[in-house]
Amino acid sequence: MLSPNSPTVLAVSQMDDQSERIDFEKLFAIARRQWRVVGICVAFFAILAVVYLLTTAPYFTASTSVLIDRGNSELINQLSSLGAPIDDETALLSEIQLFQSDTIALAVVDNLKLADDPDFMASDFSSTQLLKSILNFNSWFASADLVTAAEDRRQAAAGRLNNNMDVERVGKSYALSIGYTSRSPDQAADIANAIADAYLVDKLNSKFEATSRASGWLQERIDELKQKALESDLAVQKFRADNGLVATDGNLLTDQQLSELSSNLIKAQADTARAQAKFDRIRKIIDSGQMDAIVTDVLDNSPSNDIRKKYLEDSKLAAEISARLGPNHEQVVRLKAEMEEYKRQMFDELNRIAESYKSDLDVAQTRQKSLENSVTRATQVSAAAGETQVELRELERKADSYRNLYQSFLTRFQEAVQQQSFPITDARVITRAQTPNKPSAPKKPLVLAVAIFLGLAAGSTIGAFREFRDRFFRTGDQVREILGLEYLGHVPKVVAEEFKVSSEQSAQHVRRISGLNEYVVEHPLSAFAETLRNAKVAADIENPMRQTKIIGVVSCLPSEGKSTLAINFAQLLSNQGARTLLIDGDLRNPGATRALGQHAANGLLEALLQDRSLDDLILTDPATALSFLPAVVKYRVPHSSDVLASATMANLLSEAAKRFDYIILDLPPLGPVVDARAVSHLLDTVLLVVEWGKTSRRIVQSIMAEQPEIRKRCAGVILNKVDLEKIKLYRSHGSSEYYYSRYSNYYQEN
Repeated sequence: MLSPNSPTVLAVSQMDDQSERIDFEKLFAIARRQWRVVGICVAFFAILAVVYLLTTAPYFTASTSVLIDRGNSELINQLSSLGAPIDDETALLSEIQLFQSDTIALAVVDNLKLADDPDFMASDFSSTQLLKSILNFNSWFASADLVTAAEDRRQAAAGRLNNNMDVERVGKSYALSIGYTSRSPDQAADIANAIADAYLVDKLNSKFEATSRASGWLQERIDELKQKALESDLAVQKFRADNGLVATDGNLLTDQQLSELSSNLIKAQADTARAQAKFDRIRKIIDSGQMDAIVTDVLDNSPSNDIRKKYLEDSKLAAEISARLGPNHEQVVRLKAEMEEYKRQMFDELNRIAESYKSDLDVAQTRQKSLENSVTRATQVSAAAGETQVELRELERKADSYRNLYQSFLTRFQEAVQQQSFPITDARVITRAQTPNKPSAPKKPLVLAVAIFLGLAAGSTIGAFREFRDRFFRTGDQVREILGLEYLGHVPKVVAEEFKVSSEQSAQHVRRISGLNEYVVEHPLSAFAETLRNAKVAADIENPMRQTKIIGVVSCLPSEGKSTLAINFAQLLSNQGARTLLIDGDLRNPGATRALGQHAANGLLEALLQDRSLDDLILTDPATALSFLPAVVKYRVPHSSDVLASATMANLLSEAAKRFDYIILDLPPLGPVVDARAVSHLLDTVLLVVEWGKTSRRIVQSIMAEQPEIRKRCAGVILNKVDLEKIKLYRSHGSSEYYYSRYSNYYQEN
């Protein structure tokens, strides 16, 4: 398990932090690399823009403004409800479509006779029109006959007018701007004004036609509704007569009678209750014999009052005599007898009044009963009439509906007739078109700006695609990040002169056919030589205790310059005084042998298969004392990997190690064959050569992952055939490429 402070975790976290930030340095580097592509695209589009501006005739645009006047609309709506006020976006869009309709266009064509105007009907020639005609495939197969019919010319003129017209809303207002573009400024102004006039005329005509159609339709509906109203009224009256539903003031007679009887019944019930109360009261007084009780009719009765007065006088006198002479005095007894007579007379009078109350009660009860019977009969009659009235009310509602509709349509008809006499529209012209003084198109600054923008966009796209497709090794940082191997340096791409092979040279000496094979000898202070010295140091560090170092030089793909670097590396070591043996171990395609020993008759195969002595096979370089064991392939060896991995090969290297300090093996590429992998166990160190800007990073990464033995022994990577002018474009701050200009003074190529 990895600790939080482990190098791997720290590296991943740093990569995450870097991925979250925008690497402007890389963006600037990309811009430096691709600016030529962007510049070419910008120049190309700028040239197209200039050609377009030079071949396109100037156009003039005249504009007029029309206001959709809500004030007039409201006035019209007060006169008639046939029109609706324009108060929403949809209505304004509808007005814009009306401007662009064939009706307006044809009206303008007819008013200005545009169909017969050769200037108006002339074809526009420009680069744009030419391009459109080329891309219009239908025109390739169309008939060449000219349009001669008048109606066809009229329709063609209307289509041309609509194509050159532009209608848009002015801000959030109710104003519409109508613009027309033409090659003639006067014609543009005339047509723009004609479009506005045709629109107003069309609005008047459409309103007149609408009101005319509405008037005719209303007249038909009025006649129909009039007949329906008469028929419904007659049906109501006939139904009333058939069912005896006589009404006064809007109410049936039966309902009126029932109402009156109900009122009288309530009054009779009140009278009966009052008479009953009076009778009960007087009977209670008589039955209890109360002398002090007062009845209203007794107070109004003179005989009763006289008798009561006499009774009170005798009572007073008896009390006085009884107080003086005692209660048994004869005068007191006489007075009490008179008082009893008076009392009898008073109760007789009360009985007479009670009989009167009884008579009133009987009359009230009789009247109440009679009214109750009448109300019952009237209720039954009214209920029967109510059931019939349900149908009557339905007939009346129908009659009222027809009557109201008839009245409403009659009012609408009168308003529609009045509206025909009002030449008012809901639009008016607020700005007339004037003859333009300067062309509106083409807009040169805009065209150039758009062309430059398109050039930048196209160049950026192409540049981005090229960067995406650039999947090769360019810098040492890429080598370290992707492969995880040490970067030993880069070898510039050099061109050396070719040599003519002299037949006078000894057969035991190497014969160089190109100055490239001794470049490090001729240019010991060059960047080429310095990179190979760095490779020597790396190889020495890898195996410091080994007396003789066996170094393999490999590449992933053919033609990466591996053999050339192996020869120069061996020449460098030998020139520095080290005993060096260069062995061409590529038995499939011996590039080192072709460069140094084309004249050799025997080589590595003879040493391995025929047990030949190295002294008989090695070629030497008299200038540097380099020993070279060629690979003379006289026939194809199908088992070359077995030959290189054999014990004989191990013995050969062991014998050579006794005589040499460095043994350099030029091995086959890792990708196509397995020879280098087979011999890897005999190597101390491996140098990987990668061609700059040619070999894919993915193939190198994949091959090194599949061959861990080679990766384990790899001392580093050398980028070969580097273009020193282009590598400057891939530098980043802090990298060796960034400071190349500062330490390049230490190198001397000549």
